[in-house]
Amino acid sequence: MFGLEKPRTPLGKWIDRRGIKQEWLINKTKLGRNTITWACGNGDYMPSGKSMQKIIKTLKEVDPSVRADQFWDL
Repeated sequence: MFGLEKPRTPLGKWIDRRGIKQEWLINKTKLGRNTITWACGNGDYMPSGKSMQKIIKTLKEVDPSVRADQFWDL
């Protein structure tokens, strides 16, 4: 785990493995800090459809094969 042994969701673990910072995701998606923090650290959080689309579109810049169902139960 990174940081202070904070919990990570599948999305959080995915970006950690690739060395991506949450700040990068915040800036690229133009989503709020809380949205990205929750998406990366709170397993009970389900982003809105629009937020999810922004996150996946941005992650496709890193890995074109990424899918939303890798991170959330759809």
